[in-house]
Amino acid sequence: MTERIKSLLDRTFDREQAKFRRDVDWKPLLARFVAEGTGDVVRARVGLEEMLREERPEFMDGERLAFLRTVRQIPDLHTDAEMDARRASGTAFGEKGVVFNLTADFGPTIRDGLGARLDEISARLGKCRAEGDAEGVEFLENAALSVRAVLDLAERYRKAAEARGFCEIAATLAHVPLKGARTFHEALQSLRILHYAMWCEGEYHCGLGRIDQYLYPYYKADLDAGRLTADGALEELEEFFIACNRDSDLYIGVQQGDNGQSVMLGGVTRDGAPAFNDLSRLCLKACGELKLVDPKINLRVDKSTPIEIYELGTELTAKGLGFPQYANDDVVIPALERWGYATEDARDYSVAACWEFLVPGCGMDINNIDAVSFVGALDASLRRLAPAEGVSFEDVKAEFKAEVQRRADALVGKYSHVEILPGPFVSVISTGCIEKARDISKGAKYNNFGIHGTGIAVAVDSLASVRELVFEKRLLTLAELVKLLDTDFAGRDDIRAAAKAAPKMGNADPRADEIAKWLIDFWGHAFDGRRNDRGGIFRPGTGSAMYYIWHTRDVPASADGRLSGEPFSANYAPSLDVPVKGPISVVRSFTEPNLGPVCNGGPLTIEIHDSAFAMPDGVEKVAHLVKFFIDRGGHQMQINTINRDTLLDAQKHPERHRHLIVRVWGWSGYFIELDKPYQDQIIKRVELAAS
Repeated sequence: MTERIKSLLDRTFDREQAKFRRDVDWKPLLARFVAEGTGDVVRARVGLEEMLREERPEFMDGERLAFLRTVRQIPDLHTDAEMDARRASGTAFGEKGVVFNLTADFGPTIRDGLGARLDEISARLGKCRAEGDAEGVEFLENAALSVRAVLDLAERYRKAAEARGFCEIAATLAHVPLKGARTFHEALQSLRILHYAMWCEGEYHCGLGRIDQYLYPYYKADLDAGRLTADGALEELEEFFIACNRDSDLYIGVQQGDNGQSVMLGGVTRDGAPAFNDLSRLCLKACGELKLVDPKINLRVDKSTPIEIYELGTELTAKGLGFPQYANDDVVIPALERWGYATEDARDYSVAACWEFLVPGCGMDINNIDAVSFVGALDASLRRLAPAEGVSFEDVKAEFKAEVQRRADALVGKYSHVEILPGPFVSVISTGCIEKARDISKGAKYNNFGIHGTGIAVAVDSLASVRELVFEKRLLTLAELVKLLDTDFAGRDDIRAAAKAAPKMGNADPRADEIAKWLIDFWGHAFDGRRNDRGGIFRPGTGSAMYYIWHTRDVPASADGRLSGEPFSANYAPSLDVPVKGPISVVRSFTEPNLGPVCNGGPLTIEIHDSAFAMPDGVEKVAHLVKFFIDRGGHQMQINTINRDTLLDAQKHPERHRHLIVRVWGWSGYFIELDKPYQDQIIKRVELAAS
C-alpha cells in the first residue's frame, strides 16, 4: 500500500469527508410535486436534477478519483399519504417502492460514454414521436435530461479541479463520462460517477457487478501498452475501493454497512470460458490490504476451481472481513436456466446486493420482496392440531407443509399487482430500456420475485424434537407442549433440556437431516406454476435478510428449546447455541438437501474461531472446507471469523474495536456500529474449529 493510499484510507475511515456535508430542506420540492400533481417520471428526473444541482464539487487531499457526496439527504419524491393511498388501492411495492437491489449494466456505458447514450435516446425519441408513443416520449425526454444533469455535475467538477490545480482530475473529467473510457483510470472514474448518480437518483443497494470482467480490457490494455504497472493498477483499484466507503454511511440500509455494494469475481464468461483473471486477483489483494467493509466480495467457484483460488479467498476470511461469499456455478447456473434465464445470461449472474442472484443490467427482479417464517408456520400448525385426538407425527408434517403453502399462496396474492417507481437515469445504463423506450420500472428481461424462507434450522430442529418428545418418548402431549411454548417452558426445565438434546441440523444426524431434505424439497416447489403480474416467477430461497430478527417478534418459544424473543440463525445455518460436532458435520448436514430449487440465494453461514488461522495450515484447511461444500453441491457459503471474547469486549469498550468487522446476514459491517440485537445474535452463533 502506498503512502498516498494509506493517507486516504485513514482519513476516510476517520470520516474527514463529513466536513464537506450539509443539509438541504427538500420539503418545498415535495410540496410542489404534490400541489402540481407531478407525474412519477418527472419527479424522478427533477429529483435527480435538484440533488445534483445542490451538490458542490469537493476533493480530499491526494485523491485522483473525484465525486464526493456533500448533501446528506436525497429528496423524497412522494409523501407518505400518497404512497399509502396507492397501497390502499391494491398496489404493492417492494420496500420503499423505488428501484433497489439492482446491478446496472455499467460496462457498455463506460465503454461508449454517456454521449453515446444521448445519441441513442435522440434517435429513439424521433421514432416515438413519429409513432405517437406518448409514454415512450415522456421516458426518453426525462432520461435525456437526467443524463445531462449528471454530465453537468461532471463539468462543474472538472472546472473546480482545474481551478484548484488538480490537473489530472480535470483532464480525466474532460473525457469521461461523456466519452468512452480509454484507460483503467478513466474506467474507474466513469464507474464512480455512474454508481454515485444511481444513489443520487434514489436507487439503493446498488451493486457493482462483475468488475473483473467489464474493467479487465482497460487493465490489460494499459499493462500491454506500458501505461500502467501491476502496482500502479493496485493503487488505482484501492483508491476506488476506498471511495466506495466514503459516502456509504449516507446510504439506505437496515443497519450501517447494509448498502449492497457488492462485487462478483470469477466464474465463467457468457460463452462458458473460465473468467477468473489477473484483475480478479488484484481485487482480492486490494481488499486484503485495505480491510474495509466495502465493496463486499463475492467469488464464483465450481468443482474445477483450483484450490489456490479458494486459498486466495480464504486469506480475506482470515483477516476477519466476513467475505468473500462463495457461489457455486455448478448449482446456480442450472438453477437459473430452469427458472427461464437464457444460458448466456445465467452464466453472467452476479448478486443483487447481499446474496440474491441477479443478471446485471437486464434483471429487474425483486429478489427479497417478502419472506415465509417456517417457525411461525410450525407454531400455527401445532396449535391447530393440539386439541385433536389421535394425531401422528405424519399429521404434524402434513399440516406444517400445508401451512407453509398457505403462506406462500398468500404472498402470491399480496403481490398480485406490484409497481416500481421510475428511475430514468438507471434505465439509461440498463440493458434494452432505450431500445424499448420504457423505464426499467416497467420491467426488464427478467422480472422475478424472490421469497425468503426463514428459520429453516429452527423449524427442522423443532420438528425433530416434536417427533422425539411427543410421539416417540411420549414425555408430554402435543397440547401440553403448546402450553409450555407460551410460558418459555416454565417449571419444566426437564422438557426444555430434552428438547435441546433432540437431533439437530448441523451434526450430520440423519434423523434431523431427513426432515431438512423434506422441508427444502417442498419449499423449492411451493411456487411452481405461479407467475407475478410483471410476467416473472417466484423464486424461493434459503436466505433470511433481517427477518431472522423480525420474525421472532411474532412467535413464542419453539419446540427445539429456543425461548421467545431469541433470534433464529441467519440465513441457512445451524440454530444458535446448538453444540455441533464441527464444520465438516455442518457442511454434510446442509448439503444433504437438493439446493437447486431454492437458489434465490441464502448462504450457509458458519463461524470459525479466529484461532483457526493461528496455525500455519489454517488457510489451507478452511479453503478445503469451502471446496468440500462446493463439491457436495452447496449453493452459497459465507464464513465469519470471530472470537466471542473479543465481541463481548467490543460491546463494553467500543472505542477499542473501531476496525472490528463481522458478517451480519449478507453483508459485512463494523461490529460497534450494529444495534445490540444484531450484536447479540452474532455473539450467540456457534464458533467452530477449522479441523
